[in-house]
Amino acid sequence: MIIAGVLILIGTLQINASVVPNNASIDAFWLKFKTAVIKGDKETVSTMCQFPITMPYRVPSIRTKAQFMRRYRDLFNHQTDAAKCFAEAQPEVDTSTRNAFTIPCKDPGGAENILYGFARTRGVWKLRYLDNIAE
Repeated sequence: MIIAGVLILIGTLQINASVVPNNASIDAFWLKFKTAVIKGDKETVSTMCQFPITMPYRVPSIRTKAQFMRRYRDLFNHQTDAAKCFAEAQPEVDTSTRNAFTIPCKDPGGAENILYGFARTRGVWKLRYLDNIAE
């Protein structure tokens, strides 16, 4: 009876471990994403986004890849200097689900008010939103 219980517990832990992403998957995605942003590689970055990308208050969402290409600077240069921020930033994982993480960056005034939000859907990490938490 005890052995059966232990085997069930081990099986449950293995199933849960395969569902919850580990930091290695976040780290691999983050390295590729930040490298592409730092290089200004819009094409690669666009493949790592989930549209629509929600923008801060009163800023229209970026709904398509074409809009993303036109508004790239809105996302990575107007709110903050993302390339500079991303060079040193580390993901802050949502510990309740581990299926989301954010990257905090400083606004032009120097406060850490800008959040880039990422989520894992169907096993793939994507940029989902940009938020100015001071608004």
